[in-house]
Amino acid sequence: MKTKTSGLSGIGLRHSKGFTLVELMIVVAIVAILTTIAYPNYRDYVIRGQLVAATTALASLRANMERYYQDNRTYITSAAFPSPCAAAPYPAGGFTITCPATALTTFTLQAQGTAGALNGFVFTVDEADVQKTVVTSPPAPTTFLSCTTAWVTKTGGC
Repeated sequence: MKTKTSGLSGIGLRHSKGFTLVELMIVVAIVAILTTIAYPNYRDYVIRGQLVAATTALASLRANMERYYQDNRTYITSAAFPSPCAAAPYPAGGFTITCPATALTTFTLQAQGTAGALNGFVFTVDEADVQKTVVTSPPAPTTFLSCTTAWVTKTGGC
């Protein structure tokens, strides 16, 4: 008995052994689009994590300065008791903490970015707890903005 066969058997059917150029280009285009969206967001996320090191170090040093003032009624080194600023500069992640021009009753602490994209960041705080952020671009990303009333730790401003 003879079986029926399809009329298509043996007519130009080949087994696929890889990707076509069109398929490969589609994958490359999708990866490129995802990269252009994801990389800037990832970079900002990493920078935000590093900014915390600077603000935490400034807050800690400010508290130490206030304790020192309570004990000595001055912010500068007196006699045998060195001021917390006497050992400055302090490293804090990708930042350097300094105490420029400390006076008897005032001080200003400053965290200057020193590594890569952090170079454009400067955080300051004084004895009245006035916080300020200066962001210069480049190398800091333009998504971070300067602020005269707070420390900027995320994109978008104060």
